[in-house]
Amino acid sequence: MLNHQQIEINEIFTPEQLLENRGRVAIFIDGSNLFYAALQLGIEIDYTKLLCRLTGGSRLLRSFFYTGVDRTNEKQQGFLLWMRRNGYRVISKDLVQLPDGSKKANLDVEIAVDMMALVGSYDTAILVSGDGDLAYAVDAVSYRGVRVEVVSLRSMTSDSLINVSDRYVDLENIKEDIQKTSKSAGYTYRPLSAIGLMEEHD
Repeated sequence: MLNHQQIEINEIFTPEQLLENRGRVAIFIDGSNLFYAALQLGIEIDYTKLLCRLTGGSRLLRSFFYTGVDRTNEKQQGFLLWMRRNGYRVISKDLVQLPDGSKKANLDVEIAVDMMALVGSYDTAILVSGDGDLAYAVDAVSYRGVRVEVVSLRSMTSDSLINVSDRYVDLENIKEDIQKTSKSAGYTYRPLSAIGLMEEHD
């Protein structure tokens, strides 16, 4: 069911007015979720542009980037070092091999704990994820006075997450602002589970 209060607020206030009322923002990015959304959109993310677009001129407390890692993968280590030196606080967890041979690291708990632990230090949370498992954490921080914006690709975003957010932004609508161009510098993010697939096309 749609949140009618959310619709009414979005009709009353312009995007500029909404941004003015953000206060201090904290950004929480599910790296793997963002990568697969970008894959669906057919773009590569420019992480400098992404940080600027998400912050939107508001005061930034910190931008967290959550990802699974393979300590032996030099390309990924280089990317994470670049991220640390360009405005991101990287939170990583070693990948676990699943019975089917794939590798995965679930960082939902880390995202939820950090969102809760920092309540009082920020006014608006920007969550870059479509994972419905985070809906309870989003609801919890909103009851403690935090405004929550969810940014993700609509086809990969749980309705339960959208329903507890104060504002939802579809990545499809901002892809021009965050995609890497031929002149863009920086690293490409590739989760370990997708490296083999991507290298076949390089």
